[in-house]
Amino acid sequence: SLASGLSLGSEPKGVMATLCFFRFWLGFGIGGDYPLSATIMSEYANKKTRGAFIAAVFAMQGFGIMFGGIVALIVSATFNGKFGALPFKSIGRLSTVPQADYVWRIILMFGAIPAAMTYYWRMKMPETARYTALVAKNAKQAAADMSTVLNVDLEAEQEKVERICREERSNNFGLFSRQFARRHGLHLAGTTTTWFLLDIAYYSSNLFQKDIFSKVGWLPKADTMNAIEEVYRIARAQTLIALCGTVPGYWFTVAFIDRIGRFAIQLMGFFFMTVFMFALAIPYHHWTLKPNHIGFVIMYSLTFFFANFG
Repeated sequence: SLASGLSLGSEPKGVMATLCFFRFWLGFGIGGDYPLSATIMSEYANKKTRGAFIAAVFAMQGFGIMFGGIVALIVSATFNGKFGALPFKSIGRLSTVPQADYVWRIILMFGAIPAAMTYYWRMKMPETARYTALVAKNAKQAAADMSTVLNVDLEAEQEKVERICREERSNNFGLFSRQFARRHGLHLAGTTTTWFLLDIAYYSSNLFQKDIFSKVGWLPKADTMNAIEEVYRIARAQTLIALCGTVPGYWFTVAFIDRIGRFAIQLMGFFFMTVFMFALAIPYHHWTLKPNHIGFVIMYSLTFFFANFG
């Protein structure tokens, strides 16, 4: 995040090249932490509330999206109040003041703050008891770690751990082995395929939010704003969508995943996402008319709600 904000170059192409380079490594780090956080939680959670605990880990992404938008609102509003300029149609390129270069850099660099705040506690976290006992084969350390995490007294049962280890070895097979394909191949294919298809719709909606908002008149035309004001208005629209759709969707999943079940929630999410996207796309001209803009925003928010509550 810090390096992204420090992207440099004598020309715009150079800035974009260094920005892409640093964002790649940012994604590399996030891509590692993303599944590992869920894995850690699944190995600490009990069976009764495991779904809610894992869903809660993912649900924090919703707060991140929302607070990222709030940061963009604060930074852009502050800079526009102090360095505001006339809209593009009045003064052309001069509507992008030099100070606008600091706006996107500050917003990107701000992402390092939450990571820095959690770094100490992350480093103090022990390995999960399952790993320590079954992989490292240290039942005593596993019991000590769980005692610290759960704040209860636990005693190591070395004989039981050794027996479980022997059972684990007898049932051990590689990720791409025939045994794995027979037992979990369909589960893996179903999970990865549905997630892939979801991301096509979900991230496409995120990438094209600005264009969608402009088409339905929720954002003014770009040439009627200066660059910093445009950042503010886009951030405001995206934050509202996150507040009304994304964040509630995550926490509805947390509340109902252990009651309704994973499969039912996923089917419901895909079904309603399909319904609302068709309802937006087929009568598209209807939603571009001014009296229908509020209805469009509500329907659009619901697609994000069911993308996460499902």
